Amino acid sequence: MPEIRCASLLLLLLPLAAGAAEPALAGMLEAAARAQLERQAEASGLAEPEFRITLVNPRAAPACRQPLTVEPVDTRSAARMRFAVQCRDTPGWRYEYIVRAKVSAKVAVTAGPVAPGQVLLDDDLVLERRDISALTDTIGAAAAVGQASRRSLRAGEVLRQSQLAAPLLVKRGDPVVMLARVEAIEVSTAGEALDSGAQGAIVRVRNVANGRVVRMRVSAAGTVEPAEMPVTR
Repeated sequence: MPEIRCASLLLLLLPLAAGAAEPALAGMLEAAARAQLERQAEASGLAEPEFRITLVNPRAAPACRQPLTVEPVDTRSAARMRFAVQCRDTPGWRYEYIVRAKVSAKVAVTAGPVAPGQVLLDDDLVLERRDISALTDTIGAAAAVGQASRRSLRAGEVLRQSQLAAPLLVKRGDPVVMLARVEAIEVSTAGEALDSGAQGAIVRVRNVANGRVVRMRVSAAGTVEPAEMPVTR
């Protein structure tokens, strides 16, 4: 009789042990998703990000004698991220899980209409908390200031990196200063830009004095330097 009672107790405990593994696995996946989202938010310069994470249709995993590992498979969209959980037993197993996240943060929003090519200033932006779960390239205000809009933007639009570009400092046909430095000696001459370019871009420039066309690097507004010169900041 004691043996029968012990066997009955073990049968009762087995479902509890299996059920306890599922919350632990869900916790690992949530922690991995949160860490990934935090890294992405930091890289994008987002202010005060908040996450609400949901594991979609969690499947029960077989027992594993080794510590489980979790690695991201596809985290481009917070609304649908894929993570792989692996057991390195022999034989082992590897399952993929879907994690959905609601992400909100204080992001850069246009304070008013923005024209194509307009360089953004502090006054052109406001910080507002928005749901950005479906957006993949939002940026913070600090990163947006100084960039130029690729197209017209409406007031109240969340700024995205794909909407912005470095402003053109040299435009095709514009007069430019061709500047060269050798140690303490600085020589400048007049040139004409044959290409447009932003900071650091390599453009063709015609020397007005002799008509030669050379490749120069854009160093400032209306100023170019020899392409082989080291970049100075």
